[in-house]
Amino acid sequence: MTRRTPRRALTMILAAGLAVPGLPTVAHADPRPAAIDAWQRSTSVRLPVDGSLSDVLALPSGTVWAVGQQQIWDVWKNRGTIRHWNGERWSEVGIRDTTGAGNLRSVSAAGEGDVWTVGDGLDGLPYLAHGDVAGFDRVRPQGLRSGDWLGGVEAGGERVVGVGSRGKHALIVTREDGDWLVRETGEKGALYAVDGDLAVGDTGTGPLIMKRSGGSWKRVKTPAIAGGYLRDVHADSAKRAVAVGGVYRGPGAVEPLALAWNGKQWQRLPVPAGGARLYGVTGDGNGHYWISGHDPARAAEAYLLRCDKRSCDVMRGVAADGRTSVRLQAVTYLEGRQAVWAVGHAVDGRERYTDVVESFGPREPEKS
Repeated sequence: MTRRTPRRALTMILAAGLAVPGLPTVAHADPRPAAIDAWQRSTSVRLPVDGSLSDVLALPSGTVWAVGQQQIWDVWKNRGTIRHWNGERWSEVGIRDTTGAGNLRSVSAAGEGDVWTVGDGLDGLPYLAHGDVAGFDRVRPQGLRSGDWLGGVEAGGERVVGVGSRGKHALIVTREDGDWLVRETGEKGALYAVDGDLAVGDTGTGPLIMKRSGGSWKRVKTPAIAGGYLRDVHADSAKRAVAVGGVYRGPGAVEPLALAWNGKQWQRLPVPAGGARLYGVTGDGNGHYWISGHDPARAAEAYLLRCDKRSCDVMRGVAADGRTSVRLQAVTYLEGRQAVWAVGHAVDGRERYTDVVESFGPREPEKS
């Protein structure tokens, strides 16, 4: 999962919450910050029943892209979906491909007309697609094969990078100057996300972080954390980044994990103790970060962390009627609007999935 690096600082405290769709509500935090002046809205892109969003990306223009899948439990109807927010409403963007996309996991863009997404193809091959609001076309790099898996993509300038796994080893797919290169690395494990020159995942026994140097990717040293894994990374610069994931402590037992990069080494970022799952991370480019996730102890409430380089506060939403669980899988920062949007899914008492879009930001002035 990737988010473009924003440049403007956030000037208001953001608060997360869960509300009746379309209605603003004031959220609460744990611990409560000194002041809250924020709006929050819980909406949906209106996927068919049993749909979920995996990743979200905001562009400087204020438009937003989201990807995921719909009709998850129907083997015949399950397919990937691409959605676009134009500032007023969500719309579905078509994929011009007869082979079909399965779950789409990641979205990135080098510009409004240069958007990329990766996930699974219904034909058993990894799926890459490129396009804009007019539609997407499948891209087929030579060298990908059945059984390969892609979890993240990053697009910038003339370069596109996809990361994942091939068998027991991390896989990196790169396009530069129009040519694709598929590389099975010598590192055991899988990569789930990429941003800038950093890619993160796990070895199966601990965290895995790889860094691009010139034309090659090399593993960098991380704290020794048995059972640790990473699922997303946000890089502000060559000297500042945050990666998030968790630590397996036994069947069903996970503790949250966040690592911070200072340009020389990775160190654990203190996060609230407990069993929360951390999935996505974004930042404002000025040392403030937001991490999306899920807390099984209070499953019906939206869960977000607001962090700086030293600590994190937990932001919790109000549990909505009929929802037993909310998972925010990814988060993005809207630079021009000083807002944060998170996406994922909610589950009701009948185990039905609905997509969720949670938006948080400074309180907007009332219209006269």
